[in-house]
Amino acid sequence: MSTPELTRRVLVGPELQARLRAALPWAGLGGAGIVVVAGLSIGSHKLGLPLPPFLMYWGPAVNALAAVSVVTIVGAVAVTPAIVARVRPGAVFAVSMYALALALGLSLNLAHEGARGWSAVFQTGRGGSVEGPYEYLTGYDALVHGIPYYLAHFAAVFPYLPLHAQGNPPGPLIALDLLGIRTAGEMAALCIGLGALTAPLAYDLGRVLGGEQRGRVAGVLTAFSPSVLLFGVTSADYAFAALGMAAACLLVRPGVRPLIAGSIVAAIASFFSWLLLAIPAWAAAVAVRRYGWRRAAILCCACAAALIAFNGLLALVFGYDPFSALRATANVYYHGTWVYRPYSFWLFGSPTAWALMLGLPITWFALRALSAGDAAAIAVWAIVAVAAVLGTTGGETERVWLPFAPLACVAASAALPARWLRPVLCVLALQALVVELLFFTVW
Repeated sequence: MSTPELTRRVLVGPELQARLRAALPWAGLGGAGIVVVAGLSIGSHKLGLPLPPFLMYWGPAVNALAAVSVVTIVGAVAVTPAIVARVRPGAVFAVSMYALALALGLSLNLAHEGARGWSAVFQTGRGGSVEGPYEYLTGYDALVHGIPYYLAHFAAVFPYLPLHAQGNPPGPLIALDLLGIRTAGEMAALCIGLGALTAPLAYDLGRVLGGEQRGRVAGVLTAFSPSVLLFGVTSADYAFAALGMAAACLLVRPGVRPLIAGSIVAAIASFFSWLLLAIPAWAAAVAVRRYGWRRAAILCCACAAALIAFNGLLALVFGYDPFSALRATANVYYHGTWVYRPYSFWLFGSPTAWALMLGLPITWFALRALSAGDAAAIAVWAIVAVAAVLGTTGGETERVWLPFAPLACVAASAALPARWLRPVLCVLALQALVVELLFFTVW
């Protein structure tokens, strides 16, 4: 065999792999486009949402305060790259990311309905949203006998809870009661204040996984992500996302103390959202790539022990039964949503809606990071795939899977060149503003 022929045979494998990796983002976005066309063609009657696969309605509207939105967003796009490049102390940069997330979220949600858009989704009656009766504030009657009774009889009172409280463990309603949250404005302030922490937490997580520059890009992408701004700022899932990111930041760190703290935070977070059980799975997948199977196994054992201990304590002290709570929630999903949302479509429709509303550039670079074998990218796409196959969410993933969004931004930050940051922010801001002005997104 001649030397050129031998060389050609040796290189065919790597060349083919490189081409396949380069084609992955195109294939991903192309497949998502096909799903969107199919969903809109099949229609809302058969698929259960007005504009399948997206959770939104066609409803163009421009409030007078939209000018504030535009000025704030344009200003943010202009100054953010300079903040990334020049703000040196990490603590100062983290605070700036929190301020950026607050400014973008509050300003964007002025454009469609004005200041009402900040809290209307939590409000019932006149001036409220159609979603108001399903939100947590209408569930206080379940606490009339006190928190211990609510925990001990959660499965019994479950049918009388508002829909969103049925979709999660008892934690959210208990926290609202302990904090004295009673009005739509207070609820909005809590969700926005906690949720905006996702941007500095994404900065911290990206920095742990790939250094300072990656962390900064991850924080900025999280603050600009359309799904975070449109479906996060006015939903309780925004606060859940912050809890999940806090657990993720601890679990990926080396050492025993972060592992113990992260396991405890993850166990507590799962008391607020069943979806946050996926965070230890994400962290374990990252640990396999970064530290090896031994660390991943230890992480899984630590999280399992913390989860058992936390729920065991609640069971011993209050009589809480987490298995009954999980079964009741599963019945709501499988016997409610899926009656009119066919699995065969939403298996693809759910991840498509989530991915596209992340922001097209974020999805593109998260897929590029996946093709390059980045640990965070592999982990986040894996948990999204598992969630889609399980079928617990037929649509509405732009909101329900919101805790996965900052993880996707961290993944995308691994593949985004610094010189492309400003153009990417322009596209993200434009996508968010167009959707806000042309569609009614409920949250």
